[in-house]
Amino acid sequence: MPIVTREQLEASLSELCTHTADPRAGILGPDSLAWRLGGDLGVFLGGGRAALLQLAHPMVAHAIDHHSKTRTDVVGRFQRTFKHVFAMVFGELDDAVIAARRVHAIHARITGELEGAIGGWPAGTRYHANDADALRWVHATLADTTIVIRERLDGPLPVALKDGYMVELNRFAALFGIPAQLLPDSWAAHARYMEQMLASDRLVVTPKARELGQFLFGRGPGANQPALGRIGEAVSAALLPPHLAQAFGLRASPLPVRAGLAAFRAVYRQLPTRWVALPARSEAERRLVGQPPGRFAAWTERQLFGLAQRATGQGARS
Repeated sequence: MPIVTREQLEASLSELCTHTADPRAGILGPDSLAWRLGGDLGVFLGGGRAALLQLAHPMVAHAIDHHSKTRTDVVGRFQRTFKHVFAMVFGELDDAVIAARRVHAIHARITGELEGAIGGWPAGTRYHANDADALRWVHATLADTTIVIRERLDGPLPVALKDGYMVELNRFAALFGIPAQLLPDSWAAHARYMEQMLASDRLVVTPKARELGQFLFGRGPGANQPALGRIGEAVSAALLPPHLAQAFGLRASPLPVRAGLAAFRAVYRQLPTRWVALPARSEAERRLVGQPPGRFAAWTERQLFGLAQRATGQGARS
């Protein structure tokens, strides 16, 4: 089990800094495919899909179950996660490096062992949040889900564009110290990796993973699932590989979801870019032209965090 050490992380960060053309624009910048494809609110349609793909990895599921405050502090967990991710993607280079070191330090404390044999994982297998293979899987789920959502909203994307996107995102992966040899150099390489993982015994939906997954949609003992949770669950079921949707026990509504996504797409594509940009992207663009933070972006961010709370039903229970 290769663990990314602090020394390996620092070497990765040093290499990344050396090859960053404009530190103020960060590791990617406003002209990047990563900002273009993953920089608007539409990507949140895939939030459930990405989270469930990650939970299907036993190391990730155990780490979250044993160490995360997701169940008791949904909004706080959501805010902390995206604070780091947005600093990495949209922040200045120094912000990205600080966030990378902070996340690595947090991950260094998250370790334990699997309680029993799970799929291809023997009983007693050690898990670690800085495990390079687990980090690679989480990174791949984010990249894959972004493309899935973009193609739902914008139609099929050229392979060359997806190739460029995957290569760009390797810069994001470097912030976690993921070894370059584990990362794809094309969309085809990424697709092969996803296909292999999805067909392997390395992904297993354990009872705890299933429970966590259903919690994200406001389901659980004594829970009255909110409408937003039902919608999120149905959309995620439509976007996931069918065998995983079934393993998580998701309630699918294929026809309503198909019609709803089509209607959403028709409206969404007519909206001005500034209306649908992620708050972090909007703030980064304002920063780069010398403008102060805007009120609209801060308001939008608060609404996003509120949606996470309402989808799980935590607002109603608190």
